[in-house]
Amino acid sequence: MQSELVASRSADPNSPRGSRTGNPGGSGNGNGTPPVDAVSLAIIEQLQEDGRRPYAAIGKAVGLSEAAVRQRVQKLLDQGVMQIVAVTDPLTVGFRRQAMVGIDVEGDVDPVADAVAAMPEAEYVVMTAGSHDLLVEIVCEDDDHLLEVINKRIRALPGVRSTESFVYLKLKKQTYMWGTR
Repeated sequence: MQSELVASRSADPNSPRGSRTGNPGGSGNGNGTPPVDAVSLAIIEQLQEDGRRPYAAIGKAVGLSEAAVRQRVQKLLDQGVMQIVAVTDPLTVGFRRQAMVGIDVEGDVDPVADAVAAMPEAEYVVMTAGSHDLLVEIVCEDDDHLLEVINKRIRALPGVRSTESFVYLKLKKQTYMWGTR
């Protein structure tokens, strides 16, 4: 298991799953999160390298006191700009099947997106302007579990027209270092 900083993974900063919707380097992101200054970006970068790095070491690297770093980190957490989480390889903790599922929706996409996002197996839910209305990353224990999630739960949602599944065979790269580019 490695500890990394994940710059927001859901629209709900209080969500235990986290969020990828933040825009830590932009001039605001359209969802009410204020822009992040250069010092906070430097703190995020330090935490992305090592999510357990002591505040004193971060302070030395960015030119702030330990207390000032602690306050800034807390503010970034409170604003939903980032989370500090342990990132695991699902295979090593008993989840043998992962898939990206494209979902086509009739009508309003929001209720379907909200229903899918509430499923514990859904790690990543994004509305798209491509071939599918939603892309959803699903993490399951095995093929039977994946089939149950797709066939019995996702396809049963009102408004779901069709799904297309892309089963992961091997994870080649998974990082969260994009937060300060």
